[in-house]
Amino acid sequence: MARRSRGRLALVGAALAAVTAGLLPAATAAGPDGRGGEHRPSDRGLSAVIRYTEYGVPHILADGYADLGFGTGWAQAADQVCVLADGFVTVNGERSRHFGTAGAPDGSLSSATSNLSSDLYFRGVEEAGTVEELLRTPAPAGPSRELKELMRGWAAGYNAWLRKNRITDPACAGASWVRPVTALDVARRGFAVSVLGGQGRAVDGIAAARPPAAPAARTREGDVDPERTAEAARALFAPSNATMGSNAVAFSGATTANGRGLLLGNPHYPWQGGRRFWQSQQTIPGELNVSGASLLGTTVVNIGFNDKVAWSHTVATGVPMNLHQLTLVPGDPTAYLVDGKPERMTARTVTVADRDGTPVTRTQWWTRYGPVTSGLGASLPLPWTATTAYALNDPNAANLRGSDTALGFARARSTRDVAETLRRTQGLPWVNTIAADSSGHSYFSQSQVLPRITDELAERCSTPLGRVVYPASGVAVLDGSRTECALGSDRDAVQPGIFGPSRMPVLRDAPYAVNSNDSAWLTNAERPLTGYERVFGTLATPRSLRTRGGIEDVAGMAARGRLTVADLQRQQFANRVPAADLAAADVVAACPAALPAEPEACRVLAAWDRTMDSDSRGALLFDRFWRRFTAAVPAARQWKVPFSAADPVRTPRGLDTGAAGFATALADAVTELRTAGIALDAPLRDHQFVVRGGERIPVSGGTESLGVWNKTEAVWNPSGGGYTEVAHGTSHVQAVGWDGGRCPVAHTLLTYSQSSNPASPHHADQTALYAGERWVTSRFCEKDILRSPALKVVRVRG
Repeated sequence: MARRSRGRLALVGAALAAVTAGLLPAATAAGPDGRGGEHRPSDRGLSAVIRYTEYGVPHILADGYADLGFGTGWAQAADQVCVLADGFVTVNGERSRHFGTAGAPDGSLSSATSNLSSDLYFRGVEEAGTVEELLRTPAPAGPSRELKELMRGWAAGYNAWLRKNRITDPACAGASWVRPVTALDVARRGFAVSVLGGQGRAVDGIAAARPPAAPAARTREGDVDPERTAEAARALFAPSNATMGSNAVAFSGATTANGRGLLLGNPHYPWQGGRRFWQSQQTIPGELNVSGASLLGTTVVNIGFNDKVAWSHTVATGVPMNLHQLTLVPGDPTAYLVDGKPERMTARTVTVADRDGTPVTRTQWWTRYGPVTSGLGASLPLPWTATTAYALNDPNAANLRGSDTALGFARARSTRDVAETLRRTQGLPWVNTIAADSSGHSYFSQSQVLPRITDELAERCSTPLGRVVYPASGVAVLDGSRTECALGSDRDAVQPGIFGPSRMPVLRDAPYAVNSNDSAWLTNAERPLTGYERVFGTLATPRSLRTRGGIEDVAGMAARGRLTVADLQRQQFANRVPAADLAAADVVAACPAALPAEPEACRVLAAWDRTMDSDSRGALLFDRFWRRFTAAVPAARQWKVPFSAADPVRTPRGLDTGAAGFATALADAVTELRTAGIALDAPLRDHQFVVRGGERIPVSGGTESLGVWNKTEAVWNPSGGGYTEVAHGTSHVQAVGWDGGRCPVAHTLLTYSQSSNPASPHHADQTALYAGERWVTSRFCEKDILRSPALKVVRVRG
């Protein structure tokens, strides 16, 4: 170990010497984004070298994990200080104090709809010492020493940037809520990300849960309607309704031109706020060398590649929480029965301060299963009555291991190492993993931290409510009055109550492995995955149009073979509309009868190229029609040929143009565009764009309902010209392969660019690339970094 440490020191020392000797062009002055200049050493002791290349991508070179965290925290602060600071206000439960109780967070760290409920939840986490306990838990159940060092260094780097730079971003310049942070704050942010799919969905319900004010007449379970609740749960966890999603595909060497693997990753995440990605390369010579994207506030590369392996994630269908229905003690709604014996709830009294200093105090109620909640959002109420309450179990509330999973991937040399990392760390809360390597292997795994809900347990222990809700949504509602209904443990699981790695859906070395946020079933249409429990997702059910289109595309690519990275790049921007390939001919055929007074609309639809390219004419008209049609007509009535599990990619099909609502949807779309002053054949670029620096930047791609791989969920503002902003969609893209040399062949794009600061030169530069369907050529190897014409070197010290 000492020898490897000395080797690392020598390599880092050589890089520093190169800068000092003038072999590298060191920056000399701080710019508006705080990136320039040399900073004097102090007794804080941590340091790193940051080499910036084109589009503001930092390549962070350090001697150890704390130093690497230091450089990462510094560089993230330089690009995203206001967004980061806002997130730390959230996880410290101080939003009400700074922004008022009635305001709302940006939704990146929980589902809270008000600052008050957000603060009550996160203050409760803080006062219970939840994160501190996780940090004390030894690995592998708890975080590794390396991860703790990264968090310590990240906080120090963020703080050092704050001390030594003036904030120019108007979002927080001069704001009192921008303050130094601790490693514990960084860990709390990681905890918030981990529980996004569980407690994070129920923040309002946890904060609002109250026992009945007075003894009430005995109520029936029918007060919660099972069918309505099942539909609400299904919609809540449906990928089509999510603000996060992704595509990813790995091709094995059997399909490629050189026998090596290929990977295309295309996450669909919010374009604003704290769930943005940020690009970097992290290097500890002899130990770690990885490039890719990190979620803001995290210390590691979450999606990325090294010289041997590339991986991406897609949001998975596994439901990372469940409910326990409590039978309350008669006359005492804060006690519940377990095997006939009463057990008291634990009261947690939490106080937060409003902006005017007024304290607001609430009590949260906790059980052996987790917190009592009054609902999972407004659409899914779970009333606490005199006889019944609902407790939420979230196994990710005991999981601070996700960044250790990312560290393992960063050090992996093959997809086998990726699989071993998943087995060892078991840290991913709500995503699938897809990977490829330079030896030609492909890999998919739905390795999530999920409650150990077997179908047998659900059959045996579901309440009457759960018997309806679980099959429909994967949300189990178990009888909390019986210890025989406890979740149990798998021998290979690192924590009680979760599935072990041997129970996960896995596909190895298929010609292609693809996921677009449906379940694992059709990861490869020729090799369907089966045998997993309902909580992981569905089997033999209709797939989304994006899944169907993606399978058609990548299966066709695999069948053609001889694939290269250029083929991945073409797939990303094909902008094919699967909905149109299935329905446009039927729409055109029915159009004259549906719109006898609008022959122009029919001509425009007939001439449309069935893509969502920026230059496409007719795309906007079809898009506005399709949104109206799918909203008005139930899915079961949209198609003439129903879904068949024997032909899942090609069914359903045959648009039912006789369905009530078809003609109205078409006519209303025409009227909508004409009213907005938008020509029916206007190119998409004129009416789907974002504004950056006062300039319109066109955005291609299409919505989830259209099935476009290059997903764009845009904000409709007809008075402003059409779609004038992107809410979420294609975010960080990477197309990666290998050619037998020492450097990966990689091209990337961060669609919304590195910095949220409008004063930064990297606020919209990659957005302009995205508009032109151009890519950033990754500079992974040292020789390529040093050859960058934009190279700027910054030595950062505590």
